[in-house]
Amino acid sequence: MDEKNLQYFKQQLEAIKAEINSDVEQTLSEMTTQTGNVPDPNDRASMESDRSFELRIRGRERKLMDKVDEALARIEDGSYGICVGCGCEIAFKRLQARPVAKFCIDCKTRQEQQEKEQGR
Repeated sequence: MDEKNLQYFKQQLEAIKAEINSDVEQTLSEMTTQTGNVPDPNDRASMESDRSFELRIRGRERKLMDKVDEALARIEDGSYGICVGCGCEIAFKRLQARPVAKFCIDCKTRQEQQEKEQGR
């Protein structure tokens, strides 16, 4: 992959990382400013449900952040865009759709089929 494309993907990944950090800061701010004294049980249950949902989203974003950091490390070490399964170059369009991709579409499809067969 040429330097121009690497810089393009590095910017994409850094933008994803910045967006996640912003979302985390907003969630923390909202959770610390919310008062825990809600007398109505239905309102309290609704608030807890919303909080639980928000925390699940943040958990998923944490996993995405780990993948973004891995992808940035691959850019630095020169292995970004190379499939870890077969060693072939990952298609540009696949990387555009999923900048954190480690597998080419064929290897990822094979991996998902194996997982499905194993019942995961």
